[in-house]
This record gives sequence, C-alpha cells and structure tokens, in this order.
Amino acid sequence: MIGPRSSRVALPNTALALTATVVALGACGADDSPPAGSEPVPAPAVSAFPKPSGTIEDLMSEVGTTDQIVAPPSGATFAVGDERFGFALFDVGGGQILDADVAIYAAHGAAGKALGPFPARFEDLTTEPEFVAQTTTPDDAKGVYVSEIPFDKTGEWRLAAVVNRPDGQAATPIATSILVKDQSQIPAVGEQPPPIHTPTLAETGGDIESIDTRVPPSSMHDDDLARVLGREPVVLLFATPALCQSRVCGPVVDVAEQVKATYGDEAAFIHMEIYKNNELDPTNLRPQVIDYGLRSEPWLFVIDESGEITTRIEGAFSVNELEDALEPLVD
Repeated sequence: MIGPRSSRVALPNTALALTATVVALGACGADDSPPAGSEPVPAPAVSAFPKPSGTIEDLMSEVGTTDQIVAPPSGATFAVGDERFGFALFDVGGGQILDADVAIYAAHGAAGKALGPFPARFEDLTTEPEFVAQTTTPDDAKGVYVSEIPFDKTGEWRLAAVVNRPDGQAATPIATSILVKDQSQIPAVGEQPPPIHTPTLAETGGDIESIDTRVPPSSMHDDDLARVLGREPVVLLFATPALCQSRVCGPVVDVAEQVKATYGDEAAFIHMEIYKNNELDPTNLRPQVIDYGLRSEPWLFVIDESGEITTRIEGAFSVNELEDALEPLVD
C-alpha cells in the first residue's frame, strides 16, 4: 500500500504560500476500495462520540491518542462560517483508511473550548471505468472524509479526529493548527467570480495537449468562461492531472467527466490547467490561476446561470457531491 509521499503543491502568489501541514491524499490497494460510483457513507451518529468538556488537548487526553493513524486535511483555505472540511485517514504504513467511523473536534486556539463532535461522512472518489484516465493511477486518492465545522471566528484553530476502533476510541491531531480568515482572495460562494478567458480547443488549432495534461485529454475545453459566465450554469475545475502533487487532480477530473456525461447539455464544463506550457513550476502559473488567487490545487467552482458561485471546494470531491451541487441549477 502506498501512503502520502508529497505535500500539496504550493502555488505562490506574491506573499501567499501554502501551509506545509496540508498533506496529499494517498490510497490503499484496490481490494480496500469501495465500488466505483458508491453512494456516500453516512456520517456516524453524534452519540457515538464523547462530548467535550475542555480544550482539544483535554479531549485527546481523555480519549487517548494513537500514533497509528494520521489525519491530514485536504485543503488549506478556511473561512468563517459553516465550512466543508475534508480530510484523509492513513494507517501507520501509509495506506488510506476507507471505512472508519470518525468525527472532528475543533477549538479556537490552544485554550479554546472544544466544539463537536462533527461526525464525518465518507465520499467515494472513484468513477466508472470508462471515465478513468491513464494519468489516474492506482496510487491516487480513493476517498475523502467530510465534516461540516462551524468556524465562528477568525484566527488559529486546533482540530482533532476521534476514530472508533474495535478496541476502543483513539484521537489524533489534525495538523498543528489551521488559520481561519474572514475572507480570502479566492472567489467565495455568493460572489461573482472573475470573468476570465479560459483557453478552448478551437483556439489551439487542435493542439489540445497544450492546454491539458490529462491522458487522454478531458472533453472540457469547448467553452470560454468569459463567454458563458452569466448565461448558463458552469462547472469550472482548476486541476493538473499529470503534474498534480496531491494525488487528487486526476480523480476529480475523472469525476467531472462522469458528471458531464449526464449534464453536459445543461451546463458548461471547463477544465483549467495550472502551469504555463504545462511545465511544473510554481513560479510560472497560468494567469487564470493568479486571477482567482489560488495557492493550491485542485479547486472546483460551480456557478449558476446568473454568474454567482453556489459551490466552492478545495481538494477532493465525489461524483455525488458534484451532482448535488449541479442538480439545483439545471432542474
């Protein structure tokens, strides 16, 4: 089994830099993976986890910690409000754990009272075989756990995951801390995103490899965002399948391809690469990435026909999540 070997690619944007605590999602072997296209596994009951009475450190002391499980977040950008929080679970050998009952606890600062539990559902990242690219490898992510966490103020937050195991519960910290901001340069839900030009197959003269590292290239290069924004629903995905350092870009482009097969006549699907000339160089970003203030990859934006962002996800997402985000816009 293969575990996380590299951190998410940092996309420096002047002073911005990706926090080093964000680790790539890894994967176990195929025998441990859920069937492609599985429905999300519902979150366990709140009652299955302890009610916190002190800080995060107090909680971990009461539950007991483990050095056999690691729980890295799948994103690095967190805003005030109810935040979709994605994370992975790895065993000590580096293999991704895909079947855990787990909940997140969060506290504002080291002395803050722990909030929670916030049980996590499991989202399957795999797709049907016909949508799996050659650039999506067996080492890529197979799933992501997702909790909803109410970050009610800015600043440093401490988080921990509590996992229910056959031999009892165990806690593990999530990174050292995360930073919650009031807002960021990245377009948010409810905002109008920049009407950037996204390169199309037509303008490349058939040289699709110049704007797509996926093998085979994705089918999401027919529309220019600047022309369709505010006229129809849009799925805008920033990802670089062949150059991705997070083991997530390949799977999420496959996810978008599968959803496009169902909704391609009702929404514009746009896949936007990260690096100029498709050369891995964090100092040579495509201007569209800079315009959106992105400092990691992948990023998903679902935009309604009025041109307003209705869903924003950093990192991994499933077919079910993208369909749930898109269906209200096309019904």
